[in-house]
This record gives sequence, C-alpha cells and structure tokens, in this order.
Amino acid sequence: MAIDTTVETKAIARYIRMSPHKVRRVLDQIRGRSYREALIILEFMPYRACQPVLKVLRSAVANAEHNEGLDPTNLVVSQAFADAGPVLKRYRPRAQGRAYQIRKPTCHITVAVAPGETNE
Repeated sequence: MAIDTTVETKAIARYIRMSPHKVRRVLDQIRGRSYREALIILEFMPYRACQPVLKVLRSAVANAEHNEGLDPTNLVVSQAFADAGPVLKRYRPRAQGRAYQIRKPTCHITVAVAPGETNE
C-alpha cells in the first residue's frame, strides 16, 4: 500500500492528561489504516486513550477536507505518534513528615492523514 505523503494534513492535541505510553498503544493500532477502519477500531477498543485519539483523527480529516479539498473516504492515517508533554508534580503526605511525589504525565498527540489507495 503506497502512501502519498506530499499532501499530508495533520492535527495536534496538546497537553492531554494521559501517559504517552498508554496513548502509543492505541496509535499503533490505527497507523497505516484507512480512515474508516481507524474509526471502527477506535470506537470499539476498551482504552481510555481512544477518546482523545478519535477526536484528533476527526480533526485531521476535517482539516484535509476543508483546507485541501480531499475526500475523506480515501484518506489513510500516514503518521500517528504521541510525544511526552510536561509532567505535573504533586505531593502526598507520608509518615514521619515525609512527602511522596506523584507524577501526572501529559502528552501531545499528532495524527496525519494523506490520500491513499482504497481497498474497497
């Protein structure tokens, strides 16, 4: 399946309050698939990370449709990755006056779509 990356449209969701490791597990499933297949996969996967990924995917397709005039039926997820964002650091009180650090990670989700070959 050849993917044309010359006309690639992307969308980025920044500062998502979720670990990038957990988001990558979902992104690995949709990378290289058609928009339609990716929607079905994201709809039925049981992970919490599916909601922000679905939102970014729909945004990328809307960008491609509005800005480039592309047809959503033959779009393919050409790139999908999650980078680490800033970590929120919080503290919990512990025994004998100590403090225990709690790290709340964030991530930036990027999804790019490009026109590809349809398998139908």
